[in-house]
Amino acid sequence: MIYKDAQGKGSLSRSEAGFGRGSCPYAKLGCALTGSRALTLAAFTFVCEGTCPNTQARAGYFITPHGEIPTPCFMPVGTLANVKTLTPAQLKETGAHIILSNTYHLHLQPGESIIQEAGGLHRFMAWPGPILTDSGGFQVFSLSAIRQIDEEGVTFRSPRDGRLIRFTPELSIQIQNALGADIIMAFDECPPYPASPEAVAAAVRRTTQWLKRCVEAHRRSDQALFGIVQGGVYPELRRRAVEEVCRLDLPGYAIGGVSVGEPVEFMHAVVRQTAPLLPADRPRYLMGVGTYAEMRAAVAAGVDLFDCVIPTRYARHGTVISRGKRWNIKNAEHRRSLDPIDPDCPCYTCRHFSRAYLCHLIRAQEILGYTLLSIHNITELVRYMQKMRQAILEGKFHENWDPWS
Repeated sequence: MIYKDAQGKGSLSRSEAGFGRGSCPYAKLGCALTGSRALTLAAFTFVCEGTCPNTQARAGYFITPHGEIPTPCFMPVGTLANVKTLTPAQLKETGAHIILSNTYHLHLQPGESIIQEAGGLHRFMAWPGPILTDSGGFQVFSLSAIRQIDEEGVTFRSPRDGRLIRFTPELSIQIQNALGADIIMAFDECPPYPASPEAVAAAVRRTTQWLKRCVEAHRRSDQALFGIVQGGVYPELRRRAVEEVCRLDLPGYAIGGVSVGEPVEFMHAVVRQTAPLLPADRPRYLMGVGTYAEMRAAVAAGVDLFDCVIPTRYARHGTVISRGKRWNIKNAEHRRSLDPIDPDCPCYTCRHFSRAYLCHLIRAQEILGYTLLSIHNITELVRYMQKMRQAILEGKFHENWDPWS
């Protein structure tokens, strides 16, 4: 890819253009477009470095104001401006490049005005890398017993204090603009599984209308607004949603409404059918998925970004993910084992502690145990994606790819 200097004369290398981790390229790049949309497209660039000859997989990087995200990439979830039990320094050591926080939860506590006064989410939580904020749509729609939906938005009672809250596309974007994440998500309607074709079609229609309102409400050129494709398990509705969302020519696109209770083979089918329809020059994000097999299948379909709470949630229950499997450190077989979780893992936990010690901490419900398992589990999934990326670049990736075989 060729980058031009601010005067449009000559070419710059990626490093000369300022595209490196933690760098900000605006000063050296010119832009032929005008307005906030032009600035957004200039600030956020997806570059494909290599494609797989056997599948739809691709390896690349997504450039943001807070650094470069190599893809495919796993994003740890820090719902309330923290990845549970980890400091930003510990999180950085796992190799994570980007984290996810949640608009709905941060609106309830501590409130976006406090975060904005602190200088935005990056400064508030002392995380220097890119951040993505979810719109809050999934959380709001999961409150099915205490919310009402109409064409304008959603009304629900706060699960914290019972007060009535009104969420609209405009408010979701307003909150996310105040939070200041690099990538922000459109407010959408996530239909449950199972749902009738009529109910899902209504959700697709509403999601499209709300996306247009999100685009109109968006005020910051240093934030990339991603649209979300809904459609349930119905291929025609997914295809229609892709067409409608992509007409708005956004910096990136997400596949939503999966991993909501449908059989795994349905999830795979939805991703295989939907991902290749999305623009090849924009990042593709599969929301809420973070298991080995599902990420591998999605990467094979052409997906770039993933998020999931699994690494830290598992850790809080003593569950380890390692070398393609999961098992519980509390099991009796580990009580006297002086081996690390994985002798080939470079994480802090595996370099310093035995399974016996970790077993003891989790059985004793010591917070350090949750921290150490979280460090390992996140490192495991980050490295899994790094290995997948390398396999794509080397032409060795395929649908049954396994880095441990």
